Amino acid sequence: MRTAIVTTPGSAEAIGIVYRPDPIPEPSEVVIAVGAATVNPVDLQTRAGVYHSLGWVSRAEVGLGWDAVGTVIEKGGEVDGIRVGDRVAVIIGGVDRGFGAHAERVSVPARDVARVPADLSSAHAATVPLNATTASAGLDLLGEAQGRSLLVTGAAGAVGGFALELARERGFSVTGLARADDAGFVTATGADFVADLADAAAFDAAFDAAAIGDAVVASVRDRGAYVGVIPVAVPASDRGISVQAVMAGPDGALLGRLLSAAAKGTITPRVHAMLPLERAADAHQQFGSGGVRGRIVLPP
Repeated sequence: MRTAIVTTPGSAEAIGIVYRPDPIPEPSEVVIAVGAATVNPVDLQTRAGVYHSLGWVSRAEVGLGWDAVGTVIEKGGEVDGIRVGDRVAVIIGGVDRGFGAHAERVSVPARDVARVPADLSSAHAATVPLNATTASAGLDLLGEAQGRSLLVTGAAGAVGGFALELARERGFSVTGLARADDAGFVTATGADFVADLADAAAFDAAFDAAAIGDAVVASVRDRGAYVGVIPVAVPASDRGISVQAVMAGPDGALLGRLLSAAAKGTITPRVHAMLPLERAADAHQQFGSGGVRGRIVLPP
């Protein structure tokens, strides 16, 4: 099978498309023939060597890709409740692993997968796992809504967009920070829109999907709450504000609920573009250039 890997981190050209043996499932695993996988910021960071420099990567060859949707083609002997032929989605977590979602086949723990609703396309379903799980888990860290005001930065991005919709559903009074030309998307979710941070603390809580940091903490009221998306770059706490970061991982049960929400239209999956696996480097360059709304999908 073909898979996208990095051996020497660097620019997009560091990505290699190589042939490796097809995976064989462990007793509790399923093998998925991948039909769609997405490019996320964590993939660009892995390829660029961010996690190598932090000492988080020990392997000589690192597989790329966290989100996969495809068809179960084989399963281990201990797997119940999942059948060969089921269309499923999964998060493949971690940065120090020899394979990722950017491959023709993956073998993953059966507990991590969730069935994809019939009326949700594989491309759109592939935008849900990491991004919607991150949004949901980040909101969990903020606690009960109780009518609190919430600022979501990067509100037109994949994580931020899901966070807007999920936060509104939970009962937050939501404001989205994004570029002026994204105002229509933000307000369509029912959230208020701002293009700049206020000079004074104006919100009870903030979900910093854009990883702005200190300036967002300054927009939170005393004893409020801040959640970021980069665990190694959490700003300092100030004025009694709770400061945390979300790090989402595989959760088959939660993923199933989020896929159902996407199929029902409660949350909105967005596909920016589709490129074949062999153009993974082009996908990284396009993503890194900015202005991407939704996700770039790599069908093998």
